[in-house]
Order: sequence, then structure tokens, then C-alpha cells
Amino acid sequence: MEISVDISLYPLQKGFEEPILAFIAALEQETSVEIVRNELSTQVHGDYTTIMRMLEKEILSVFNEIPDSIFVIKLVGNNRKGIY
Repeated sequence: MEISVDISLYPLQKGFEEPILAFIAALEQETSVEIVRNELSTQVHGDYTTIMRMLEKEILSVFNEIPDSIFVIKLVGNNRKGIY
């Protein structure tokens, strides 16, 4: 099943840009999904299982390093790449 995810990360600390860019770079290591960056969020498009495993790993990594972080995640049950 193909899905789309819209995700935003808000590390509650000074110097918040670096952790956000590191999180996106970690997502981009998974070459089987498509990552689209914009100013407010990042979209991930691809296989449900692959995306959810990737997000579980990378979100846990952020929480281990910066517990005072907020993720806002929206999931759509189909691949909406290029539609919005």
C-alpha cells in the first residue's frame, strides 16, 4: 500500500535548524521512498511499511537526543505525490 506523510519537527531548543536538517537527511537515506522538502514541512511518499519503520527509527532517535521535541504528522492512505 502506498501512502503519503506530511511531517514537521519542532525541537524546543536554541539552534533548532540543525536537528531538523539532520532528521530530513536521515529520512533521505531511504532511497525507496520519495522525500519532498518545503519551508514548513517534509512530505514522504511510498510504501506504508517502509515509511512507518523509517519514521519509528528516526523519531526515536530524535527523542533520545532531544526529548523536548514535537512532531506533527499527517497520514494519507494513498500516494499523493504531486497532487497538492
